[in-house]
Amino acid sequence: MPLEPLRFAVLGPVRVLRADAELELGGPQERAFLALLLVGAGRPVAVSEIVDVLWGAAPPRSAVNVVRRHVGSLRRLLEPGLAARAEGRWLVRDAGGYRLVTDGDSSDLLRFRALREEARRIADRAPAQALELLIEALSLWRGPLAAGIPAQARAHPAFDAVDRELPAAVRQAADAALRAGRPDAVLADLRQAAARHPLDEPLQAGLLLALAAAGHRSEALAAYEAVRARLAEELGIDPGAELRDARDTVLRGVRETTAGSSGGSSGAVPEDAGADGAPMQAQTHEPAPASGPPSPSALPPPAQLPHGITTFTGRDVELDAAFALSGADGSGPGTVVISAIGGMAGVGKTTLAVHWAHRVADRFPDGQLYVNLRGFDPSGAVLDPGEAVRGFLGALGVPPERVPHRVDAQAALYRSVLAGRRVLVVLDNARDTEQVRSLLPGSPGCLTIVTSRDELSGLVAAHGAHSLVLRPFDAVQARAFLVRRLGAERVLAEPRAADEISELCAGLPLALACVAARAAGHPHFPLAAVAAELREAHGSLDAFVRSDTSVDVGTVFSWSSRAVSAEAARLFRLLALHPGPDLSLPAAAALAGLPVRRTRPLLAELTGLHLVTEHSPGRYAFHDLLRAHAGELVHARHTEADRAAALNRLHHHYLHTAHAADRLLAPNADPLPPPPVPEGVPPEPLADDDRALAWLTAEHAVLLAVVETAAASGQPVQERLACQLAWSLEPFFDRRGHWHDGLAVQRTALDAARRLADPALEARGLRGLARVEGRLGLHSRAVPRLERALELFTELGDDTGRAHTHRSLGWECDQQGDLPGALRHNRFALGLFRALGDRAAQASVLNSVGWYHAQLGEYRRALTHCFEALTMLQELGDRYGQAATWDSIAYAHHHLGRHPHALLGYRNALALLRDLGVPYVEADILVRVGDTHLATGDHDGARTAWQRALVLFRGLNHPDAERVEALLNARDGHAGAV
Repeated sequence: MPLEPLRFAVLGPVRVLRADAELELGGPQERAFLALLLVGAGRPVAVSEIVDVLWGAAPPRSAVNVVRRHVGSLRRLLEPGLAARAEGRWLVRDAGGYRLVTDGDSSDLLRFRALREEARRIADRAPAQALELLIEALSLWRGPLAAGIPAQARAHPAFDAVDRELPAAVRQAADAALRAGRPDAVLADLRQAAARHPLDEPLQAGLLLALAAAGHRSEALAAYEAVRARLAEELGIDPGAELRDARDTVLRGVRETTAGSSGGSSGAVPEDAGADGAPMQAQTHEPAPASGPPSPSALPPPAQLPHGITTFTGRDVELDAAFALSGADGSGPGTVVISAIGGMAGVGKTTLAVHWAHRVADRFPDGQLYVNLRGFDPSGAVLDPGEAVRGFLGALGVPPERVPHRVDAQAALYRSVLAGRRVLVVLDNARDTEQVRSLLPGSPGCLTIVTSRDELSGLVAAHGAHSLVLRPFDAVQARAFLVRRLGAERVLAEPRAADEISELCAGLPLALACVAARAAGHPHFPLAAVAAELREAHGSLDAFVRSDTSVDVGTVFSWSSRAVSAEAARLFRLLALHPGPDLSLPAAAALAGLPVRRTRPLLAELTGLHLVTEHSPGRYAFHDLLRAHAGELVHARHTEADRAAALNRLHHHYLHTAHAADRLLAPNADPLPPPPVPEGVPPEPLADDDRALAWLTAEHAVLLAVVETAAASGQPVQERLACQLAWSLEPFFDRRGHWHDGLAVQRTALDAARRLADPALEARGLRGLARVEGRLGLHSRAVPRLERALELFTELGDDTGRAHTHRSLGWECDQQGDLPGALRHNRFALGLFRALGDRAAQASVLNSVGWYHAQLGEYRRALTHCFEALTMLQELGDRYGQAATWDSIAYAHHHLGRHPHALLGYRNALALLRDLGVPYVEADILVRVGDTHLATGDHDGARTAWQRALVLFRGLNHPDAERVEALLNARDGHAGAV
């Protein structure tokens, strides 16, 4: 009875199938031998070439004999019962080597080439048909070429030559899609190929044109900036003519869209404002929640302006000038107008800017952006421009995992997202021109308001900014201010006292507000008595004494702070030690070493006199002038030991709360236990992972500042604390996609660990930095760090550290297409976790081992590991891990042809994920559910699953939406399809 025909696959894992049964190919060397024959595509492969692939530069003396044994084994595998030494049908001796006899029906590579050739032949007369052929050709690639063979063999030039055919085919398909009027049909493949070949200029040009034609012009411009920067950094060259022409085509489309918007209405907003690549899978094959926001078109416009002051008064002349400068009197901005509001501290720059912004906000229908740049913050915590740009991109709907790595590329993406939109941007408290340059919109229609103590002459000279300088209130303005706060009757009853108060406050609105708050709190105090108290008060604020007046403004603040209780005054002073832009009630309690219930009324005292502002519920902040005054007082009235103790309490508050959050978000991780909680330190109570995420999100900017200040303290205890805090934040940054911030804190932690000369800390620091570098695609940096970390953990005898580092190395192998390497590292980790008795980590890595077996086509072995993992995860109550494991089990069942079992596994995974609220992974699994329905012939079920996945991906503004769209469109092109 003749054997059924064979099918060979090398465009992904190396496989041979007889009917639907997969043949067992043996070990890595046998797979490498077969892969070389398959990429030979019917040509003879010399014995010397085979030896070179299998052993490299140092073959054994028996190499030729071993090759002959491989030949015999492969012949018997392909043709069972073949007589000894017989050639058979498939593997024949030819031209001093061996040739595998295949054709377009038996070889996926030859089928791929035949489809490309046919598409090329009909491209001009039938572009739609050519596109369908190319989509079919691309679908034959099921992973990296020859996945599963040793990396040494895979590096042979024969494989590189076939590898280059994929990006060429993607570019061919992109051209066909443009000609057929379906630019998004292969956009997912194009994005993936461009990410794998970042220096392939024709491919990158094709991506730009396809993105622009599909309406994603902002992403196209960001992609150009990214490749331009990479070419300059890695090759020292500028983009070539083809890439520049593609960029110019995109820009022409942007200008045409902007010109086509009439009546001042917004131009078309690109639906996809992303940047350089999709998020990566979790290193453990646990579903990685992608909590990215929906697309900009689905989001409400950002509305970040702080609340305006209802008692605003005294700046009518300046407001009129502002309206005239901005064109907000009805003529419209026309071009970008940057109004720099200068002036000394406390003169009311922010108040005027926010009031003005609220007055004109309705003229900017695409939203308002606001950021406090903290340019003159006494703590020195000046906001980095990159952090500000990333904040704006998030507000505009760009998921953090799609923000480029370099600040210049981030700024380019920001300007691209704003192209054709009318947005009001308020940049408050800028230090200098350089701090705001990357935050300026680059197209007409936007208004930017900048406040600064600096004159910002560079902004005026280089960007045509209009300057508006505020001066202290004159007597008339100051009296009007007091009337608004205290009432006309009281002020007019004592006009001389009111004028004296104004003079003693030097006409500064901030100082007047503090005095007015005190007077309003005591309505029966005569204003003359208030003025007398103020006159007799003493204080200093040398950094802010005005040269043109004899009045020391610090007197007002000293007088105000003496009007509160002794405990509240102490808290006021200690708050100056906090390094972040704002703080919570528990953090204030930690600084003071008091219970939260005792701290709450003290903060109420301070806010009542405008010494501290509760700018949002439960969040408190200083004006920088008052912060400087409190800073003077804390250094004058508290010893260095007192200050150090307060900071130590504060840092431990953040460390212990972050550590608790880490354990909730990543129960399988390898945390470094923090030292005991000092007395008087109340960590935040975190009941579950939702509360943990909410706390980390609210304290995001603060935690970055705490890591920096603790690491820079020069005190070993605090430097160690900075390391521990940085590592506790890793799960949060990874889950939210804040990899740029993660990169900064992990670098700080590693530097601190090296200063401490502690190998255990250095090993953790290397691993932490490598992980985030891997997320950002910096694999050439990440792998050497992980290898060095593994050496250190081994020298230290730290098997837990070794195991987790092997998992990270396994993920790096996965990203580079080395699936056997990924499996090998996870097996090492599994053995170590079993020896350690760490059941949580063991259960997680069991699923990873099973997943990689499945990726290599070893589906039964995959199920063995995954079912063992599932049992342990159910005992541990780890729903997240269970969902990931059900996904792996279903994937293996699907490829074994057990489609009902696969659907059951996917349903179990989806039920868990919906309870956990993980939409990205839910969508990813729904795609596989559709594949399984299709395999059973249930076309309606497949379409329903894919459509549900598409809705979720679109809601997340995730690039996989294009992949699902292309899948649906491709199926629609076939008769009887879904």
